[in-house]
Amino acid sequence: MNYKKYLANGIHVSELGFGAWQLGIDSSWKTVDDKEANSMIHMALDNGINFFDTAPNYGNGTSELRLGKVFKDLDRSTIVINTKFGRLDDGTVDFDAKHIRSSIEKSLQRLQVDYLDSAIIHSPPLALLDGNKNDHYEVLEKLQDEGKIIAYGASIDFYDEIKLFVETTNAKVIQPLFNIFHQDAKRAFDLTKENEVALIAKIPFDSGWLTGKYDANSQFEGVRARWSHEDKAVRAALVEKVRHIIEDRYSFPQAALSFCTAYDAISTVIPGAVSTQQLRNNIKAISHPLDEDTRKLFEDLYTNEVKELNLPW
Repeated sequence: MNYKKYLANGIHVSELGFGAWQLGIDSSWKTVDDKEANSMIHMALDNGINFFDTAPNYGNGTSELRLGKVFKDLDRSTIVINTKFGRLDDGTVDFDAKHIRSSIEKSLQRLQVDYLDSAIIHSPPLALLDGNKNDHYEVLEKLQDEGKIIAYGASIDFYDEIKLFVETTNAKVIQPLFNIFHQDAKRAFDLTKENEVALIAKIPFDSGWLTGKYDANSQFEGVRARWSHEDKAVRAALVEKVRHIIEDRYSFPQAALSFCTAYDAISTVIPGAVSTQQLRNNIKAISHPLDEDTRKLFEDLYTNEVKELNLPW
């Protein structure tokens, strides 16, 4: 496992992180039972993964609870925890600053730790990102002073959002949508490096398309049912272009994950997994770095054919 810088003066994080949405019970995605959840967390730790990403709304707090059952027995200094706020454990969405403290404190209780390495706003509206016009950041900096969080940030996806946020706040963590089909955040990489802002790449498999297992005729349930027939046809055609680029040199998971980790601006990437086998496959995939020529081909694919499509997530 390779490790990269996350926060100043903090331990480095595994370039493959553990995205824990699937640990939430009765979430809108697939979930796992208690035994499998425990096995997955321990497998991650045993394979050198030390970065864990979760949120209060992942199964109404149950993702954090399941992580906490393991974390309570660990040396806290050996793991890095990122959670979120704004999408609450009761399923409601409320970004009002008055909820920040209670959300953070509930997360600390569920995770059974006394501080968070980072706490980020969970996909907020654009207006909230201007630090000059919102009092959220005073609350967050107070929580920093109290030692309850080390850093704060936001889960946001596009260059304009990132630029506004970095330039008007003291945020040190951003979690952008970044994968072969969504590369707008790359325009902000120089800015984030200059300001020592860590990046957590989310949705590296493009909700499953970049595993190569879907085509235009695939049927979806739950959150993935959002794609129209036209959406699926467009994605399927792009998948075939990726297949042509990688040929037999990389598997889809290898290409998808290694594309993200190829950039030094990215601290860690957080694919989801709904079984120990999927997690094992992710761990194996990350060990096969992408060569520079192939990375450039993916950049060209995005610039010349994908960017103008404005693909929905």
